[in-house]
Parts: sequence; structure tokens; C-alpha cells
Amino acid sequence: MMHGLSVAIIARDEARHIEGCLASLLGLADEVVVLVDARTRDTTASLCAAYGARVFIEPWRGFPAQRNRALDLCRYPWVLFIDADERVEPDLAAEIRALLSATPLAVGYWIPRHNRFFGQTLRGGGWYPDCQLRLLRRDVARYDEARLVHEFADLHGELATLRGHFTHENIETLGEFWAKQTSYALAQARTLASEGRRTRLRNFFGAPAREFVRRYIQLGGWRDGALGLFLCGALAWFELVAYAFLLHIQAKK
Repeated sequence: MMHGLSVAIIARDEARHIEGCLASLLGLADEVVVLVDARTRDTTASLCAAYGARVFIEPWRGFPAQRNRALDLCRYPWVLFIDADERVEPDLAAEIRALLSATPLAVGYWIPRHNRFFGQTLRGGGWYPDCQLRLLRRDVARYDEARLVHEFADLHGELATLRGHFTHENIETLGEFWAKQTSYALAQARTLASEGRRTRLRNFFGAPAREFVRRYIQLGGWRDGALGLFLCGALAWFELVAYAFLLHIQAKK
């Protein structure tokens, strides 16, 4: 028996990417649900509607709350979350179809990603296999809304990993990279503040150093040449930025 599949997309101003994402879903999904941030100013919603997606334009609640809202809007037992700048590779689509045609033993599946930065597919630095918990049984999935960045689903049951991949068109311009990482750093600071963490002087030295060593040495960022060095150094810098944001939040309180 084929178990029904909803694909859920959360999007804001994604007209540049969304059609490629939707095209990669053809023949896979029983429905596509797109939750569009009400602040969107481009044609994301109309492009999705033209592909036959169910489109909902709603206020922004934060990433985990938005994913919970998408789960509520989906109608089928299984949900595949995909971002607008991701693509389902053909081998992943075939694997998901085969899995849902049988009786899945797990309640959630991790999916590896090929991350592309500035047109280069990365091999190290933590960007591969970069598994994401994205194929979920809807009735047992919920996101922790206190976690403001890099959210993931809480699932009660067995998890497994698929062999097929997403392709993630992660970053295409330097400005996009800087804006995205600044946003992540601010969300990280807010999460730390909500946990009662405080900035210490050692955080400004220790956190960036640990992040660089972790990504460049331990996770093999050196394998990606000059781009790997730049990215690992930049993410180390944004650890410092996150603690600077946390210090600012403390000062305001």
C-alpha cells in the first residue's frame, strides 16, 4: 500500500529558487504545501500556485513554529520538508517512493545533502553528508519552538538514514552568505539568552578557535581548498559575532 506524502516548503522571497525545487518534486508528492511568509514581496506565492501547490500566506512565527504550522496544514501521513533552495535528486525520489510503497519501519528519516557554495560542491567542513531529519511521520513529529535556529523535529520512535540526496544551492553570493550568517548568529544569541547563558571574555577567543579547529581540521574543511579555508574562518568569526549579540542582549536587560 502506498502511504501518502505531503511535501512542505517554508518560503520568503524565493522566486529565484522555488521553480527548480518544485520541478524536482514532480511525480513524488501527493500534495505540496507552501507556507509563505507574509513579508514576501516577490512572486513566490503565484509561482507555487501555478505548480498546483496549496499556498498559505501567513505571518512569520519563527522557524520551528512555522514548521509545526506546516505539519498542521499537511493532509497525508508522511511529510517531506524541503527548502526552496534544495532539490530532490532522482535517486532520493525513487528511494522515497519505494519506501512509502512498503511499510516504513522508522518514524523519521535522515537525508544527506550535497551542499553547494559559490557553485562548488563541498566535501568537508561539516557540509557533507550534512544529514537532515526531513522525512517524518506526521502524527509523531513536533518541533521545539524554543530553538530559534537549526531546528529539528522531536520524534518518538525509530529513525533511519536514506541513501539518496538533496542538492542544496546553499550560497551563491558573498552578500547572501554574510546576511545569512549574521541572521543565524543573532538567532543563536537569542537561544543562548533564553537558556540563561551569559557572555564571558573567554567566549570571544575560545568559541571561534574551537569552531575553526572543528570545521577545518576535525571535519576536513581543508579538503575544499581556498573556499574551505574561507568558510571555516568565516564561521569561526560568526561565533564571535553571536557572543557579541548575546552581550548586547544582556546589556539591554
